[in-house]
Amino acid sequence: MKTLSIDIETYSDVPLQKTGVYRYVESPNFEILLFAYSVDSQPVQVIDLACGEQIPKEILLALEDETVIKWAFNATFEHICLSRFLGYPTGEYLEPESWRCSMIWAATMGLPLSLEGVGAVLGLEKQKLSEGKDLIKYFCQPCAPTKTNGQRTRNRPFHAPNKWAMFKKYNIRDVETEMGIQQRLAKFPVPAQVWDEYHMDQEINDRGVRLDMELVAAAIEMDTRSRTELTESMKEITELENPNSVQQMKAWLSDNGLETDTLGKKAVAELLKSAPPKLSQVLTLRQQLAKSSVRKYQAMEKTVCADGRARGMFQFYGANRTGRFSGRNIQLQNLPQNHLSDLAEARSLVHSGNFEAVELLYEDVPDTLSQLIRTAFIPREGTQFLVADFSAIEARVIAWFAGEKWRQEVFAKGGDIYCASASQMFKVPVEKHGINGHLRQKGKIAELALGYGGSVGALKAMGALDMGLTEEELPPLVDAWRQSNPNIVKFWWDVDRAVMEAVKFKHTTSDYGLTFSCRSGMLFITLPSGRKLAYVKPKIGTNKFGGQCITYEGVGAAKKWERLDSYGPKFVENIVQATARDILCYAMQTLRCCSIVMHIHDEVVIEADHRMSLDAVCEQMGRTPPWAKGLLLRADGYATPFYKKD
Repeated sequence: MKTLSIDIETYSDVPLQKTGVYRYVESPNFEILLFAYSVDSQPVQVIDLACGEQIPKEILLALEDETVIKWAFNATFEHICLSRFLGYPTGEYLEPESWRCSMIWAATMGLPLSLEGVGAVLGLEKQKLSEGKDLIKYFCQPCAPTKTNGQRTRNRPFHAPNKWAMFKKYNIRDVETEMGIQQRLAKFPVPAQVWDEYHMDQEINDRGVRLDMELVAAAIEMDTRSRTELTESMKEITELENPNSVQQMKAWLSDNGLETDTLGKKAVAELLKSAPPKLSQVLTLRQQLAKSSVRKYQAMEKTVCADGRARGMFQFYGANRTGRFSGRNIQLQNLPQNHLSDLAEARSLVHSGNFEAVELLYEDVPDTLSQLIRTAFIPREGTQFLVADFSAIEARVIAWFAGEKWRQEVFAKGGDIYCASASQMFKVPVEKHGINGHLRQKGKIAELALGYGGSVGALKAMGALDMGLTEEELPPLVDAWRQSNPNIVKFWWDVDRAVMEAVKFKHTTSDYGLTFSCRSGMLFITLPSGRKLAYVKPKIGTNKFGGQCITYEGVGAAKKWERLDSYGPKFVENIVQATARDILCYAMQTLRCCSIVMHIHDEVVIEADHRMSLDAVCEQMGRTPPWAKGLLLRADGYATPFYKKD
């Protein structure tokens, strides 16, 4: 036996979508109902565990045999469920090295992250059966007790034999569809390096990170009290039945002389600038109520495992255009920032449940709780967190690709890229908190908004007007940035031409350490790391301005599979972000033995013995990969007893 393709159907009274698989399998009622498998691509067998059948001994042995490659679509689910089935305790799981995931394979090809979606795009002969959702709802989740069903809370095979027979067919078909994906993608194998990164990702997900559940419980309780008090205050002032209702609040504001189409965060902030005292008080209360801090704490409660650690928070290849990681469950990628100077003191007060002190010292209780979310992540006893992150990684990568020398010199000297950019744009020296320091903000906003072809709209989207810039200042700012960065602008349009040539003439061209090629209905951009970005069914199309552009199929903003259009600067954005992702993975590989528990964007969090050197970690992280000669990297870090943004 060389390979084992697997799909399982399971039952648990814990809701999988809200908790993640690690918590899902901890329920005493968790069980595997059906186990479908194929050995070495032979016809699929199904074992009906719910009706007393048993998995053959040689298959059970294969699950723990590292020489047998196990395949599944979203293999993390099978990997964790089967660990529990085999008796592994919380915190211990089957070794990930012998597992492969056909969902990840599909993602490397720019395909959807669902079995149904991949099957449809590839036009497989045997596709996922559409009845599956109803069958899963019927057999895999608790049911509501009714008179008709005899007040039962769970449906078993004997309650609906015909449905159960269909469920077994559905289970078999899933394995057939997975094998169909493998066959269809066989000429585009996943590089060994990417599988190694996937296994590292599984190790990090399996390790998890400890949560301070006392803080979480105290924060939820404090938030509940705060919301009650804020709502009561609003009711008292407005005499509205439900002051949280947008409709009622807009009507009340209108009756009091303040018209607004929306009560979004930005609109309320704008209204507060001119609102009279009474209305200002109500809008401030509404702003405080709008803080969604409690949701993160609730997600922690739902996700945490029996040993106090949260697991499964990272989706490998979650962003399938670049291969970057995305968040799951608690969603670490969008944690609120913390700006409190006395974070530890505020944390201590919330921890002890001292609502009055928090309200007295910090006034805005929801905002304080929001700023403390990061601090709920703590290292295990006797260790500390070492947090290290790359400095201006995307700015460094795009300067390296484009050969923008002045920028590389700034990095070589350890300079501030925002000051240097402003200096280059306005032809005067700019120092942070020093000479022409007011121009740094313009440099910063230009850097963040304009690197990938953005113009006035991008500056506005990045909040340029909110930061005090005027409409008239924006077009000259765009011009100044582009004139200061001619090599980056040239890089955009050279990439645009290379992609256009690859799609139009099926030529393979190389430039800037990148290779552009088109074959088998796919556009590939090979990165310096050797990893490929893939675009499905590329064509020459027409953009909204009537010009030529490249179009391809992918998951759009509405999460639907559709035809998307792109052009040079957008491809450059993909290239730069994908390269930054490869650099992060290279750094994590070099730190693999250091107990990484989290990584957020360009930052790595290590659960470290107090003897571990922070400087050594930062030095290791800042090493340039062998495939990126000349790229100047830098990592900075800090040690902390709880997670925070330094």
